[in-house]
Amino acid sequence: ALAAGWDLLLVDEAHHLVWTPEFSSPGYALVEALSARTPGLLLLTATPEQLGLGGHFARLRLLDPARYTDLDAFRAESRGYLELSALAERLLEGQSLTTADMATLSGLFPGDEAALVARLGRIAAGDAAERETLLADLVDRHGTGRAMVRNRRAAVGGFPTRLPSVTTLDAPGDPTVLGRLRAEFAHDVGDSDDEPEHDYARDPRTDWLLGILDQVAPAKVLLLCRSRAKVQALEEALRLRTGLQVARFHEDMNLLQRDRNAAFFADPEGARLLIASEIGAEGRNFQFAQHLVLWDLPLHPDMLEQRIGRLDRIGQKGDVNIHAAAVAGSAQEVLLRWVHEGLDAFRGVLADGRELLRSFGAELLQLAEQDADAREPALTELIARSRDKHAELTRIIAEGRDRLLELGSRGTDGGELLAALQGDDQHAAMDDHALRLLEAFGVHNEPLGPNQWLLDPEHLTVDGFEEFKQGPRAVTFDRATALGRDDLLYLRDDHPLLLSANELLVSGETGNAAFLVDDSLPPRTVVMEAVNVIECVAPRGLDVERYLPPAPLSVAVDTRLQVRAEFAPGERARLRAGDRVFDLSPQRKVLAALVPPMLERAREEALLRAQERVAEAVAKADALLGAEIARLRALAKVNPAVRHEEITALEQEREQLLAILPTARPRLDSLRLVASTDFLQLRR
Repeated sequence: ALAAGWDLLLVDEAHHLVWTPEFSSPGYALVEALSARTPGLLLLTATPEQLGLGGHFARLRLLDPARYTDLDAFRAESRGYLELSALAERLLEGQSLTTADMATLSGLFPGDEAALVARLGRIAAGDAAERETLLADLVDRHGTGRAMVRNRRAAVGGFPTRLPSVTTLDAPGDPTVLGRLRAEFAHDVGDSDDEPEHDYARDPRTDWLLGILDQVAPAKVLLLCRSRAKVQALEEALRLRTGLQVARFHEDMNLLQRDRNAAFFADPEGARLLIASEIGAEGRNFQFAQHLVLWDLPLHPDMLEQRIGRLDRIGQKGDVNIHAAAVAGSAQEVLLRWVHEGLDAFRGVLADGRELLRSFGAELLQLAEQDADAREPALTELIARSRDKHAELTRIIAEGRDRLLELGSRGTDGGELLAALQGDDQHAAMDDHALRLLEAFGVHNEPLGPNQWLLDPEHLTVDGFEEFKQGPRAVTFDRATALGRDDLLYLRDDHPLLLSANELLVSGETGNAAFLVDDSLPPRTVVMEAVNVIECVAPRGLDVERYLPPAPLSVAVDTRLQVRAEFAPGERARLRAGDRVFDLSPQRKVLAALVPPMLERAREEALLRAQERVAEAVAKADALLGAEIARLRALAKVNPAVRHEEITALEQEREQLLAILPTARPRLDSLRLVASTDFLQLRR
């Protein structure tokens, strides 16, 4: 892997990467080694607090090892960010700034005191645009926003409501049940390495589960538990008790098996219940279901949040119903009551879960080992203290949030881009171009349901479509459908399957040359349409397409060698274009006389137009990169996160682009000859 030469390293669930000054986990060491040889690194996590401020530093250290070298220095620096966050909060809410705020701003913008006073005056007069600009400057100059983006649920919106249903089950008459539950709990929380054998046929939770399935029928239900052994034991117990269709999902299954079982669960006619282990379900989306059953609970609140996050995601269409139960007197009851009554963890996201576990985890495990009657007073008192601590930490976190980081992540100027993406989504969902394109290569399609298609490669005429190596594939062109169905290929214009198909079409002979008879043209009229593509040979890392996109350049020339700027064939001719095949061999001499000079004139015109586009691309690259270089140079004076190497890299990129872009040339891609009806009477 280290020798492969990757362009981008993307790490999901990055909170699993553990680092301290004394220790690095194997996963962290691997990512560190790969990132040292990879130009791009992207780390993703939904639970950034799981490892505290040290975890933040560990991830930043991977992203910029030259900048983040000392954990203690980073802690001190972070305290300064929080002070700036309070100032940013007052600016954002339009509050009056204190004398201390003015002094802080003067220190942040040295040498600009007069300009700063003028800006603050405009803000005090109600200039909202000036306030936004000053906030943007604060974000740009300070904090970790250059390396980290953070989106909070409250800011993003679109998340469902959580509806917990917590049940305490009556203690069974069989005393061995509590013993089995205690052994199960010990393994779940890590006190025992040996997982006990699970017999859920006589477990009170099984009757509770069957009751839920009857109560919510015909809704689909996701059940999460700790281990693969539990998944198998539950499946066996349900097989003996009911004829319900059940799918399973655990880490020992290969990817293909998991995908098939997930598809079986997602299918409206498929399994109503999916039983999944914690590790097996990590990173999977099941937001088409609204009922989550927690067979057991993880000790760490962040792990519980990850479980709930399988359903509580953007794209969820309804409320998320969370079902949890514990047998009275069991060790599991202690954990359930602490999570529900002390932390209220089923109703909202816990930002302080790690600290709460550190404060109360050991005491909680001690109480779980005691008999029910003996532990009750201490458990009640522990729950009360946990509730108070949670309230206090929530207040501290709210006051100490890194508002600069959040402001830098909110994307206030992204409305136009978002609208364009939404419009593109709507167009993609209705456009049949992809289906017609694949049909041209022998890939048959048939509808499976709303926004779903089955692509069958039985008559595929070419090799190279990796997506069909395992046979037919179910696809969608709709983003909302794709969000809820991991088993569907989400086909966009930039999907590798469609990119490959388009490349085959463009590079093949189909469509290179065409002839059209247009009865709307005057007699003895012939027009040649030449479609060119401007090509610029350059390293991919320069992203030439950003400045010179590969848009077609069409030139129309008539027999008098005049360029027809607005030429287009008649509507009737275009609609009947494929109805008739023409034999142009009788017109060989006429074509030999007409085409070469028309083609040369079209080439000259294409070259002129290409030069105009290239000049625009050069100006655009120079302006954009020049402005960014100037901005970084100014920032480097006040923000240590801006490295000299970053500025040098941009300067080199600009220099290379300004040298390479002028070498772009038009390449003839296709021709179409449009003639009046009397052209066919011409003979050699």
